[in-house]
Amino acid sequence: MKQWLYLAGAIGLEVSGTLALRAANDHPAWIALVVVGYTLSFVLLSLVLRAGMPIGVAYGIWAASGVTLTALLAALLFGDALTWVMGLGFAVIVAGVLLVELGSHQAESGHTAPHDVHHEPEGAR
Repeated sequence: MKQWLYLAGAIGLEVSGTLALRAANDHPAWIALVVVGYTLSFVLLSLVLRAGMPIGVAYGIWAASGVTLTALLAALLFGDALTWVMGLGFAVIVAGVLLVELGSHQAESGHTAPHDVHHEPEGAR
């Protein structure tokens, strides 16, 4: 449970830092929040890994959530474009993250894909 709280914090701080980066274009003082947000985000992301979450899962969720939340909040805060194609992209990102998460649980339980069975190539003997 603790790893999910760390991951939520890492995502929130990364999104805050990225939105502050956009705001720093108009008001350079926002750069302080960029530095603090990204630094603390990576600290929390390292705690997620230390708590035992596989890096493929943690990074996938962190990155996908960051992209989606940043685009949605940028549309709300800065009036950035938000189209149905972008919405479709968000849906694909969420589906991909769910597949990565599902795959990590299969790996933990010992289920493997059929191609994992080792076959020697013909003529190898």
